This record gives sequence, structure tokens and C-alpha cells, in this order.
Amino acid sequence: MTALWTLSLLLSACLFRASCSAPAIPRPPRSLPPVRGFNNSGGSLSVDLPMALRVFSVDYHHVQAPFEIVLWIMLASLAKLGFHWSGRLPAVVPESCLLIMVGLLVGGVIYGVRHSAPPTLSANAFFLFLLPPIVLDAGYFLPGRLFFENLGTILWYAVVGTLWNVLGIGLSLYGLCLLAPGSLGDISLLHCLLFGSLIAAVDPVAVLSVFQEMHVNEQLHILVFGESLLNDAVTVVLYKLFESFLRMPSVSGLDVLLGGCRVLVVGMGGLFVGLFFGLIAALTSRFTSGAQVIAPLFVFLYSYLSYLTSEMLHLSGIMAIVTCAVTMKQYVEANVSERSNTSIQYFLKMWSSVSETLIFIFLGVSTIQDVHMWSWPFVCSTLLLCLVWRATGVLLLTAVVNKLRRNTVTFRDQFIIAYGGLRGAICFSLVFLIDDFPKKRLFITTTIVVILFTVFVQGMTIKPLVELLDVKKEKGALPSVSEEIHSRLIDHLLAGIEDVVGYWGQHYWKDRFDQFNVKYLRRILIREDHQACSSILRVYQELERQEQRGDEDVPPPVVTRSHGRPLLPQEMDSIRCILSTNLQNFSNKTAAYSRHTLHQDAGSRKPLHRHQSLEERSTINTQGEDGEFHDSRRVRSGLSRSHTVGSVSPRRLLLDSSAPAASPQIADPRTAKKKLAFVLECEKQQ
Repeated sequence: MTALWTLSLLLSACLFRASCSAPAIPRPPRSLPPVRGFNNSGGSLSVDLPMALRVFSVDYHHVQAPFEIVLWIMLASLAKLGFHWSGRLPAVVPESCLLIMVGLLVGGVIYGVRHSAPPTLSANAFFLFLLPPIVLDAGYFLPGRLFFENLGTILWYAVVGTLWNVLGIGLSLYGLCLLAPGSLGDISLLHCLLFGSLIAAVDPVAVLSVFQEMHVNEQLHILVFGESLLNDAVTVVLYKLFESFLRMPSVSGLDVLLGGCRVLVVGMGGLFVGLFFGLIAALTSRFTSGAQVIAPLFVFLYSYLSYLTSEMLHLSGIMAIVTCAVTMKQYVEANVSERSNTSIQYFLKMWSSVSETLIFIFLGVSTIQDVHMWSWPFVCSTLLLCLVWRATGVLLLTAVVNKLRRNTVTFRDQFIIAYGGLRGAICFSLVFLIDDFPKKRLFITTTIVVILFTVFVQGMTIKPLVELLDVKKEKGALPSVSEEIHSRLIDHLLAGIEDVVGYWGQHYWKDRFDQFNVKYLRRILIREDHQACSSILRVYQELERQEQRGDEDVPPPVVTRSHGRPLLPQEMDSIRCILSTNLQNFSNKTAAYSRHTLHQDAGSRKPLHRHQSLEERSTINTQGEDGEFHDSRRVRSGLSRSHTVGSVSPRRLLLDSSAPAASPQIADPRTAKKKLAFVLECEKQQ
């Protein structure tokens, strides 16, 4: 903590020095010291003494910008390091709360030294530099199976739920302004809707920082995180739409209709931009075998380029970078080496962690401002409306979506989803982008209060509530190869059942996409020497990558200590190589098939026949030999066909059924009659 305080004081001193430096004032020319070789009057040569050479000098303005950036990053890193060494404090208080507290302290120190407001986090710096790494990390490590299985519910919460919150909060605040015309009468309906669009933005940074520490079950985590991720894309689009309405002299019904079309264009446009750059990144990684050092660079460049391109075209940058990361992940991991994969994973985690830490610290620093305006009715009503409209929206939307889901969202999970709507830097950055009007300072103050309440009060109490409600937690161990294989087997069975009954569900479309992916995309986007010949081998390689990456948040399983020596890294690599080779050899020897290729060899396969019972084979052998036996066969024809002798081996049955066809003259009617009598006697005894 000593280093933290020293660094904060150093940063304050640097900012104070920069603020005290005034622009240069023109002064009258003064006589310069004579330079060697010239005199004061003209340009003739002289023998004057030379100017003295400076041994030490300071030029802070030359390195001011990068020096202060490094100091801020160092302050954030030391703060995060100090929290993890502070004992049980991180287990009680979320890391985001502690970082905001550090920002408040640093902002107070800067304000006391400079006697002016500390620097704030600009919206351009947030949206162009700090937000993309966090969204890229979330999209690249997004659990694809869980996300796409719950995609309908996530979109239902993110789109319909966001519209519910924006319209509910905006219209309710406008009603409050009509009830208090004296102090809030100059706030229009569009201003209330604009404020409702930004205050309804659930911040994925705050949600991730809180929910990763609780280890809730996978379904609840993906619902909350996916909703917060796509919620930001919807709220930013709605914010820009209402901002455009405010700058128009009048708004007509046609403008509202065009605004709805614009929301669809912005969302779908960002989706297609991210898909395009994701496929280009995957195709580029195919040709990086000779330069594996720069292979990770293409992941960051193409992802950031998709975000910037979408922002340039006024599309959804969040949708673009998430789609790009999800699209290119499986192909990039198959093309690059294991060291490059490790570099990508650790750099993404480091980059997003630094950005997240800076965001929370700047939230605390920017709170110390001179632009606050307080209104008890507006601030308290906004805080209450945020809680009420989100809770009612979750309950109503879940009641509808549970009728269509097999795994319903329980009431406990609904409470955590409603209570976990944390606000953060996105709404804080959007509120500063509002055009100046008399109540902008009130909007800024209200936004800061809502952020601090949700992060501190809800963020600190949600973990005890999860324990109190006994919400289902995630399992600590990674899935084994056997679990993955059985899971895929169930997927194939469900896809086949949906195909048979003619129902095009999620398993049917997933199976069709897997077929298209294996047949076309993987052949184009993955190098031939890196294409796994077996799906089992691909599962094993994916689990190996998960184990090497390692989830820091997942508690390690309890392993009993063995008395033998631990295996060396070379021995572990040798074991992995042997397992991979054996799996591939086993898959090459075993005839693999899928339901998509069954029709190709249908003509060459023999039709399946029902096993014949013993009495049926005996009647075929004695057909046409004796009339008395025909009478007994007619009596026997009314009996059930399920009475067979189960102790007879398949090979014996095959010989018995084929021998009469080959030599019918050898069959003895007396033997057949004895066998039939024996069978009838056994049935009578039963």
C-alpha cells in the first residue's frame, strides 16, 4: 500500500505540474550570451566565449502523455495486486468496489493538490480503447454451446427487456417531471427517453467482475452475461436514435418507423461485419505456418478492425467484435500452434483485466467533480424505477419464455437475474455525450448515484443472497472426454429424432451446421495437416487446450498425493502424443458413419430380416410332406410369434435356417414332429 500511495502522490504532482504550466507569454527580446564565432553587432567572426553546456535538464512536456498513461496503468496494477494480498477482504467486497474506492481516494488527492476537478474518462477513450478488449475477451472465451442453446432467451431478455426498461423508466420520469413543473419542468419527453436508454444499460464489465467471483451455475451465468453483452448493443443504438430525434426540429410517425428500421440495420449490419472479418481472420491464420510469431497479431488486428469499421459505418461495434471473436475462434485455434494459442489467451486476459481496472478507477476519480446538481425526487425516483422496472420485466418475460423452454428458469435464478442488473462505465460515458442543456448536470449526478448504488449495494449483497437462496453452483472440474462424447451422442440422437418426426428444432439446425462446417468451412479455413480425422480426437484436443489454458476462477479438484515422483513436462508431452496417436489410429480402424451418409451405400447393404422362431423354421422344413403336420401347423399359427428358444446361438440358427434351403431332401419329417411336440409340451407346462 505504501507503493500505491507513493504512486498516487507522484501522479498528482505530475498533473499539478502540467496544470500549472501556462502558455508561453511573448517577452521582449533580451540580449543573448555571445556565441563563439559571432559578435553582437553583426555577423562577423569574433573570439567570444561559447555558451555553457547543460549537464542535466528536465523536459516533462516531451513525455507527458505516455508518462501519465504508464502511471495510471501502474497505479491500477498495484491496486489490483494489493487487493489479492489483503487477506479476506476480496472475499467480502467485490474487486470492482475496491477499485472504485481507490479511484475516489486518488481523485480526492488530486482535487486537494490542484484545487480543481481531476481528469475524467472521455467517451472516445472508453469506447475506442478500453471497451473493445473487454468485449473481445468475453466473445473469444464465450461458451458457444451454452450461448447458442440459450440464444432465444438471451435475445428475449436483451431486446424486449431493454425496450421494456427504456420505455418504462423514460415515461415514468416524464410523468414525474410533469408533477414537479417548478424544478423539473424543463425536461422534455425525448430527454427522459434519452436518459432512460442510457440508465438501462447493464454493464458487462461490472457483471463479469461480480459473477465470476460467485461461480454460479452455467445456465444462470450465460443468461446474465449474454443479456448484459447484447443489452449494451441495444441501448447504444437506442441512445443514438433518441439523440438524433432531439436534434430534429420535429418528429413524425414516419421518423419513428424509420428509427425502428435503423435499429435492425445497425444490429444486423454489425453482425455481418463481424462475420466477414472473422472468416478473413480464420483464412489468414491458415497461411501462418511459416511465421507463427505474428499469428496472434492477426486475431487482435482483425477483431479491432471489425469494431472500428462498424463504428465508422455507424453500426453496432459490440455486435461486430463479439461475432468476429466467436466466428474465428475454432479455426484460429486449429491453425496456430499451442504456444500461439497460449499467447492469445494470456494477452487477451491481461489486456481486458487492465482495461477493466482502469475503468473502475476512473469511475471513482471522475466522481470528484464540480458539476453536480442534486434533486431528491429525481435521483430517488430514478433509482427506484430502475429496480422496479427490471424486476417486473424479468418476471413477465420469464413467465412467457418458460412455456417454450425445457429447462425452465427457476424463481431463484429470476431473482438473481433481476438483482444482477449492475450499471457501470457504459452509462457513465454515454451521459457525458449528451448535448448541453440546463439539466445535464442533474443527469450526470443521477447516473453516478445509480452506478455507485448498484456496484456497492447490489454487488456486495448479491453473493450472500446466492448463498442464502442456495442457488445452484457450477461444478469445479472440467468435463472429461467421456462426458463430451456422451453429450455429443445425445445431440445426434435428438437431431435424428427431430428429423424423423419432421420438427426443425435447435438440434436439427445444429446438426445441419456441423455438417456444413465439416464439409466446406473446415476444409477451406483450416490447413490440411491440422484437420483432425476424428471427432473424438477433436474433442480430446479441445479439452487439452482448456486444461492448458486453465480457468483461474474454477476451484481445482482435490487430488490425493501419490508417493511417486511427479511427472516431468517432457513425460507429459509424450503421454499426450501417445494418446492422440492411439485415438487417431483407433478412429482410422473403426468404420465411422453418420446419418447423412447412410443413404449412399443403401443399395449395397442386405435387407434386415426378422429372426425366425424354432417352430417357423421347422414348419418350413416340413412344408408339403405330411397332411397331419399341416393341421398342427394351422393350430400353431394362432399362437404368439414371440415364443422362441433364446438359448440357441445365432450361428446355430443361421446353420439351421440355411441347411434346409441347400439340401431339402435331407430334412426328416419325424424329427420336425418331435421338435414341435417338445415345444408344445414346454408351453403347456408354462
